[in-house]
Amino acid sequence: MSKPKVLISDKMDPNAARIFEERGCDVDVKPGMTPDELKAVIGQYDGLAIRSATKVTSEILDAATNLKVVGRAGIGVDNVDIPYASGKGVVVMNTPFGNSITTAEHAIAMIMALARQIPAADRRTQAGEWPKNDFMGVEVTGKTLGLIGAGNIGSIVASRALGLKMKVVAFDPFLTPERAIEIGVEKVDLDTLLARADFITLHTPLTDETRNILSRENLAKTKKGVRIVNCARGGLIDEDALAEALDSGQVAGAALDVFQTEPANESPLFGKPNFICTPHLGASTTEAQVNVALQVAEQMADFLVNGGVTNALNMPSLSAEEAPKLKPYMGLAENLGSLVGQLAHGNLTKISIEREGAAAELSGKPIEGAVLAGLMRQYSDTVNMVNAPFLAKERGLDIRSIRHEKEGAYNTLLRVTVGTDAGDRSVAGTLFGAEAPRLVEIFGVRIEAELDGHMLYIVNQDAPGFIGRIGSLLGESGINIGTFNLGRREAGGEAVLLLSVDQPIPQDVVKAACALEGVKTVIPLEF
Repeated sequence: MSKPKVLISDKMDPNAARIFEERGCDVDVKPGMTPDELKAVIGQYDGLAIRSATKVTSEILDAATNLKVVGRAGIGVDNVDIPYASGKGVVVMNTPFGNSITTAEHAIAMIMALARQIPAADRRTQAGEWPKNDFMGVEVTGKTLGLIGAGNIGSIVASRALGLKMKVVAFDPFLTPERAIEIGVEKVDLDTLLARADFITLHTPLTDETRNILSRENLAKTKKGVRIVNCARGGLIDEDALAEALDSGQVAGAALDVFQTEPANESPLFGKPNFICTPHLGASTTEAQVNVALQVAEQMADFLVNGGVTNALNMPSLSAEEAPKLKPYMGLAENLGSLVGQLAHGNLTKISIEREGAAAELSGKPIEGAVLAGLMRQYSDTVNMVNAPFLAKERGLDIRSIRHEKEGAYNTLLRVTVGTDAGDRSVAGTLFGAEAPRLVEIFGVRIEAELDGHMLYIVNQDAPGFIGRIGSLLGESGINIGTFNLGRREAGGEAVLLLSVDQPIPQDVVKAACALEGVKTVIPLEF
């Protein structure tokens, strides 16, 4: 089996290439390629490691016929078309924690620079002045810091601010009361934060909900003389409104490391005496750049070699330790999804994925992705766990994942049920010996079978002689039977036959089987 091949297309710490090689990948380092040059070679690679310079556009992804993962050394993935990558089945990873301390420290530095007007004082002193009386600063001790966003970076800022003897309040819809106590902050709503904070720092991603969170209206609600710092994302602040607030004195000072448009060659904030800015330096320390390069190499190699998924933005995380345990379940889940997709005719409206017994203790998202990959393969020949949820959502499928703690007839069980115009259709499977997938129920009929290769599903009236007739038909057609699995609702009632064969079944044989006495349904299956 050939090694996975990775391209590093941006400048990165050389130890990243060493990690790829040590972990079983072949790696090429080619920074500075033009989009056309990248497009010409990307089809050779399984993985693409980038920083901010490489733009992973739809055109690049269309050319990346073998690409399985894009790894961004850093947090921001504005240079990757994530929805398109998802549609192509490409995992997109970042390294959200590699530069957390560096970014948090930059925010604290900005707070101190604002409090003591350090940049302006430096400029005038170096110009030959001695403007000692023109720069009356403020202490941060005892002041209230308002965090908008209290995730990883926000919580680090909080710890540093508490060390400076500041009081910290935080607005974050995802911050639990227990976590607020743990990091030593008071959880408040946004209006309360705006009214109470002497300093405000932003630590949230840019989404539809957070865009211009410091709007003209919200800036008017702030405590007069507030100082504002943004080292997170441009677009969180209305820059025109902030410029007006600086002019009016509503905001005493502002420090931005990020802008709505970058590079920021012009801004309504430039030239304001109470404004400080840096050119997106939040992650720019030697330690951070080394950390994110090593982390992205470790994550990508882990995925390509072992199947582990860490810090993916379009797929559930799955550690290298979990992957072997989940692997047989993933195979079972994908086969069950494929089976129900091939058998359930009509418009699919919903799907539920139930886990019982030992399966209930496992992560549900990877299993859900595997079921959807099997199901959606009926509609696309390039589907995988990454793009299957995307394709299912496109088709308007209602997806539900259900976990049952109690153990049923089997130690572990997966059940997949789809809703169709004709009603619900359900299949179930288990693992034998913790690793051998088996079908145990199909549309309410108990039947034990392996799902593999070329198979034939037959529903017939339970009657003597049928098995001989179908066996004779296949034998006369030169088709060898591998396995033969039977189930029925009751004696003389509806019976199900699921058999495997050594080659695809021609359509004329399917028609002949349909014509046999007592046959209701004949469907060839592929796994």
